[in-house]
Amino acid sequence: MKLRTFLKCITASAVALAFSSAHAAWPERPITLVVPWAAGGGTDATARIVGALLEKELGQPVNVVNRAGGNGVVGHQAISGARPDGYTIGMLTVEISMLHHQGLTTLTPKDYTPLALMNVDPAAVTVSATSPYKTMADLMKDIQANPGKLKASGTGQGGIWHLALAGMLKDLKLETSAVAWVPSNGAAPAMLELAAGGIGIVTAALPEARSLIDAGRARPLAVMSATPAALYPDVPTLKSVTGSDWTMGVWRGIAGPKGLPADVQKKMETVLKKINESKEYRDFMAGRGFGVAYADAAGFGQFMDKGDADMGKVLSGLGMAK
Repeated sequence: MKLRTFLKCITASAVALAFSSAHAAWPERPITLVVPWAAGGGTDATARIVGALLEKELGQPVNVVNRAGGNGVVGHQAISGARPDGYTIGMLTVEISMLHHQGLTTLTPKDYTPLALMNVDPAAVTVSATSPYKTMADLMKDIQANPGKLKASGTGQGGIWHLALAGMLKDLKLETSAVAWVPSNGAAPAMLELAAGGIGIVTAALPEARSLIDAGRARPLAVMSATPAALYPDVPTLKSVTGSDWTMGVWRGIAGPKGLPADVQKKMETVLKKINESKEYRDFMAGRGFGVAYADAAGFGQFMDKGDADMGKVLSGLGMAK
């Protein structure tokens, strides 16, 4: 072998080895965790505890960056559009399965590398403590006998809690107009209106209704999940009291841009599972009334695909899909 050829082979091998070593050392610098919503909310709080625990596990700073705007579009776009090297990841929320159906973006769950589902808070059907409806059966009986009589709220028109109610009604073979929807700026003002008697039903996550439930001013009748919620385990599931398999809620999970390296995916999946199972994470979430859920990368992808299909059907049924 000529000396020049030999030196080229040595150089190429050294470069390949150096690249391999550098890549295997991920992460070598700080990681950015993008949150598509403003600071101070439930998504921000969840992202910050996950970020803090990631720092401990990965040995690098994890900087939580809030990129709010466009009903979640701005932040979700920032995650999808990042360089797929593992140094920018993000917290996806349920809105990624809604926004493209509403014509607000072309982004779908397929535009990401799913890593782990970390939280689910199912919708609950809540009435006032002074309501005549003591059970979900009482409520459904009146809705069937008097369609259009009751008013419900919990979010804006076409928001997650509106879709939760509409999907439930549709699954129970009722028209979505059987309960009139009153748009609100969120669950908090809707719950106050419920307690004041201005509306009859609120569909929202139990943590959002918690203060009035604990104060004895509101009564949860059912949760739209396969299992009872940890916050109020005595509240029955929708299926157990109506036979409906309909489930819906807010969720949060960690993902990266499409095309993350396989070794980064594997390491993140392992670490996120460890975090999800940790006492620190579970105590933090329980203290705020947030539900803990977990799915690995493949399971999270399947979870998002199902949610995306469900959202499309409900929005089409409401005439809100574009």
